[in-house]
Amino acid sequence: MYNKAILIGNLTKDPELRYTPQGTAVASFRIAVNSKVKHQGEFKDETLFISIVVFGKQAENVGQYLSKGKSVLVEGRLQERRWESEGQQKSKFEVVANSVRFLSKRTSAQGETGAEDSGPSDEAAPPEEITDSEPF
Repeated sequence: MYNKAILIGNLTKDPELRYTPQGTAVASFRIAVNSKVKHQGEFKDETLFISIVVFGKQAENVGQYLSKGKSVLVEGRLQERRWESEGQQKSKFEVVANSVRFLSKRTSAQGETGAEDSGPSDEAAPPEEITDSEPF
């Protein structure tokens, strides 16, 4: 079987960083992924809101460098979480990220956007891509 998700989107709010009892960092965030869908001969915008979870050093980097509105490229696998709340069974699909690449919007003379920024910034630059696996 093959289970791989590759997504580019914008964070809908700041990531939540927490730690397991064993001290492993866990970051959770949601991204909005936009696409155009043809419906009855017209193109309409469609937005999906996707939950992402990432572990380890990469989770710490996400918590430190990402915030609402930032663009990211996420590679990982789709997972279903199940739990019970007030006697009802609930479930949720999320992406467990193997890698999160920070993207920045660059505006050039031609008006291009979405490329990684190589110019100076007031903020500290995010680290190069780091890949961590799920700790369990």
